[in-house]
Amino acid sequence: MRCTWEQGRPSLKQAMKMCTLKGKSKERDCLNYIRVLQVVDNERLYVCGTHAFQPQCDYLNLADFSLVGQPEDGRGKCSFDPSQSFTTVMVDGELYSGTAYNFLGSEPIISRYSPYQSLLRTEYSTSWLNEPSFVFADVIRERKNKADGEDDKIYYFFTEVSVEYEFFGKLLIPRVARVCKGDLGGQRTLQKKWTSFLKAKLVCSMPELNFVFNVVHDVFILKGTDWKDTVIYGVFTSQWGNVGLSAVCAYSLTALEDVFSKGKYMQKTTVEQSHTKWVRYNGITPTPRPGACINNLMRQQNISSSLHLPDKTLQFVKDHPLLEDPVLPIGNGPRLITKDVNYTQIVVERVRALDGKIYDVIFTGTDKGVLHKSVVFDEEVHIVEEIQLLKNSEPIKNLLLSSETRSLYAGSDSGVVQSPTEFCGRYPSCNDCVLARDPYCAWDPHTAACVTVFDTPNQQLRRLIQSLNGDADKCPSGEEQHDYQRVTVKPGSSAELPCLVHSNLAQVTWKSNGSVLTEASRFHFLGENGLLIYSVAPEDQGHYECWSVEWAPAAGKNFSRLLAGYILTLDLPPRAPPQAGHITTTTLVHFTSSPQTDSSLTPPPSSTRKFQPKQHLPPLSSPPRPDNQDPAAEYLQHNNSTALLFLFLLFFLLFLAALAYNCYMQYLPAPCLRLRAALLGSHKSAHQPEYLACEAGLIETSATDKINMTEQPTQNGSQATQNHRALRDTGYETEPECGNGRIPSHSFGDDSPSQEKPFDVDCESQSIQYADED
Repeated sequence: MRCTWEQGRPSLKQAMKMCTLKGKSKERDCLNYIRVLQVVDNERLYVCGTHAFQPQCDYLNLADFSLVGQPEDGRGKCSFDPSQSFTTVMVDGELYSGTAYNFLGSEPIISRYSPYQSLLRTEYSTSWLNEPSFVFADVIRERKNKADGEDDKIYYFFTEVSVEYEFFGKLLIPRVARVCKGDLGGQRTLQKKWTSFLKAKLVCSMPELNFVFNVVHDVFILKGTDWKDTVIYGVFTSQWGNVGLSAVCAYSLTALEDVFSKGKYMQKTTVEQSHTKWVRYNGITPTPRPGACINNLMRQQNISSSLHLPDKTLQFVKDHPLLEDPVLPIGNGPRLITKDVNYTQIVVERVRALDGKIYDVIFTGTDKGVLHKSVVFDEEVHIVEEIQLLKNSEPIKNLLLSSETRSLYAGSDSGVVQSPTEFCGRYPSCNDCVLARDPYCAWDPHTAACVTVFDTPNQQLRRLIQSLNGDADKCPSGEEQHDYQRVTVKPGSSAELPCLVHSNLAQVTWKSNGSVLTEASRFHFLGENGLLIYSVAPEDQGHYECWSVEWAPAAGKNFSRLLAGYILTLDLPPRAPPQAGHITTTTLVHFTSSPQTDSSLTPPPSSTRKFQPKQHLPPLSSPPRPDNQDPAAEYLQHNNSTALLFLFLLFFLLFLAALAYNCYMQYLPAPCLRLRAALLGSHKSAHQPEYLACEAGLIETSATDKINMTEQPTQNGSQATQNHRALRDTGYETEPECGNGRIPSHSFGDDSPSQEKPFDVDCESQSIQYADED
């Protein structure tokens, strides 16, 4: 809530100028945000604002909604930074607050401001408060006729950085701290400081998984007629936000009081003169007990106030504000755990149902502007409703409950939303109204509507139907009738069958033609949204039913009801009329596939393509017969093994042909060529005449008749001869170096032409089995 502070006082302008000079944003930080709004009496409210990082407080008259005009210093009552955590509670005209005391927010403080007494606050020490994040504070009144005569107590709930555990980073711990309302501080030790300040750890965890919710976001104290019936509810998340879990834990005030009155203390010890560790204090505890409120036993010892406490007790409180014993939740675990939800606020109300029992109804707000309504049974909690309160999906930062008007008020950065505590009119049938298990709602058979119990006169309450155990057998039978909806799809496409489940305790079961669908079926389940069928085939046609199954403890059985029913059919193309002279076998088969089994009812062939089967609903236990399928889709059921075998043989013959061709053309290695030579034999020369000389063992071949070379004289005949001999010694056909693209001639010292051809192969000097083998 942002305010310009009444009548635009000049002090606000000066404060805004100083705020901007200190590096704060003029548009965001250096404004006046109202953070404290507490009721003083029936005529006034106590209001505090950040006032551009210079907090101020004043009284607000409810008659004309105007400020008194006597501003007070708000340091210690209201936070400097609008984004800093804080909590306040007004008790008998005195303001108890938890916030930061300085501009930087580095000095946390739990204080009491009273117009009758001096300021009382905590010690500025990490042993007392170590970077706390305050969330809630409230007072617990003691009974007037209580035998021990103890004082009222104020409880603070916050999350702070742990001092007793060793961790690689800052480990957060949820805490609860307690101070006494009549505390006046010490006479010499702890002057103007709390002498009753003690704090303990709140535990909210799943022991079976060894998982801890170590950040508390909000707390609500549900007070009963007797202080022993008081229950403390809190919403928790994990320090590591990637888990995505939120939990609601409940604590009894008795367990809380036992920890503060009987718990062991912890003390600091120095390890190797460099590290401080907290361990259990095993020494003798001073008397009276440190941190205890003044009671009748102390008054008998002439200790009527904290000013009379001995210095030994006060010094012990100063050094040992932390208790070792934790506060365990009811049932040693969370009441409610939700996934992918971050709870921010919580309020709780006790409601008496028609069965005479009292139930706790929990309202929790999320960081997405959603409200969850849950009901606490003996050992379980279930969510009744989920309502989107804020359209912008912003976090709910404040949640208030008015029992008189039965309304909820949810506050955010953009505004405030009012919502009723019940939405009974949303349940259209008796089954929906009863199975919701909402203690606010009941079914009225006379008006056939789900009504609010508190709006019904007392003489008419007997006729209402309500069962918090989920026994819907009390509802009139046969009131729900569902019509089957016909769904037509094309072959091969997908079909989605919606099914809306109204109860969080129900399990959805799908049936296809009377058979229950399981995870092993070819269908894909969409959970609460319905059923999705991929690639619809003719065998998928038929009746589909969505059933809701809930366990009713009162009746000792499962309660089932039909939520939705569908008839799935295929949209087949119309069959063309038979041509003249064409055999009408297909038309006869088409008549057979229709539901009309009597031959006298068969229409003439001209009306076959216009025929539509009647929409008769067969019994659920009898699936459709295979002969009721249309022949146009029979190709999907034929066996294709013959076609696959034919394709395999075709590709195999093509492979053999390609292999034979490559072998015949000598493209393959030597083993294939040997096979070719063995098969072709004498026809070899017809394709490769150049190997004839080598196979016959001849040196001179008829190749000399085909090669016409012009011999040119060389100036260095001996050198050419040596080169020629060197080339012949290799045993391979090697071309000598050529100049200008001409083949040089070879001579032996004379001008006569050489008898040896340049490309002859000496087959006698090397044995060649096959001419094409390297």
